[in-house]
Amino acid sequence: MTSNNGENFEIRLSEEEWKKRLTPEEFYILRQKGTERPFTGKFYKHFEPGIYVCKGCGNELFSSESKFDSHCGWPSYDRTISSQSIVEKPDYSHGMIRTEVLCAKCGGHLGHVFDDGPTETGLRYCINSVAIDFKKK
Repeated sequence: MTSNNGENFEIRLSEEEWKKRLTPEEFYILRQKGTERPFTGKFYKHFEPGIYVCKGCGNELFSSESKFDSHCGWPSYDRTISSQSIVEKPDYSHGMIRTEVLCAKCGGHLGHVFDDGPTETGLRYCINSVAIDFKKK
């Protein structure tokens, strides 16, 4: 059984394979749709030039050029590197209506996107630091 919710992601691993590949915290967020506590992630106040990639598979997700401080407690971006880098799905959990953001390559849960961003895109991709890694330019 794969943990990609039956979707056609390029990388399809079993729960056990993901557990071997990820730390327990990464597994909780990426595979079980968890959320890190606000204001605790290592990329929340991180503003070096580079690319943010999926911690599960290395897929390029966000450029540092699209990052901004939204004061929400999680790293925030106003656009993805490519429309092909993520998948958006309706999320009705916890009594809310939100849009979940998944890595398009491995299906890992990254966070959510909201339409209250301060830039011309009007978007705020609110992403868990645990779900991403950083490649310096």
